[in-house]
Amino acid sequence: MLDDIYNAKILEFAGNIPRIGRLEHPDATAKAHSKLCGSTVLVDLCMKDGVVTDFAHDVKACALGQASSSIMAQHVIGATAEELREVQKSMRAMLKEGGEPPKGRFEDLRFLEPVREYKARHASTMLTFDAVVDALDQIEAKAKENGAAA
Repeated sequence: MLDDIYNAKILEFAGNIPRIGRLEHPDATAKAHSKLCGSTVLVDLCMKDGVVTDFAHDVKACALGQASSSIMAQHVIGATAEELREVQKSMRAMLKEGGEPPKGRFEDLRFLEPVREYKARHASTMLTFDAVVDALDQIEAKAKENGAAA
């Protein structure tokens, strides 16, 4: 039964996570934690003109959290804030509402579709998306503050 979610492709993503570590001067840092399983993802994000220019993460998560973090790290550079917010919404809809998997640059997330049937695994799968959107919110809040101060 769990073989569906711990398939070879998921394990391949989980075992090959790019961009591990921390950025020296990120525009924002955000952490997401699953109380259910104890998984944690910490992301550092740099953006310029609304586009991700650098990304690093510290992933202490189960195979599903590792796999989704791996896919995020492979495709996040060059993504816009809008794309990242959309992929979070698409993933949540895919897992919780039977929605379609994300398309475009994040289409590899389709391999996580079987997780839909395992509600206890949703939180760890969503960690990277929640942390990235939190970082985006921080960057946008700083931009508004700086704009108001100018």
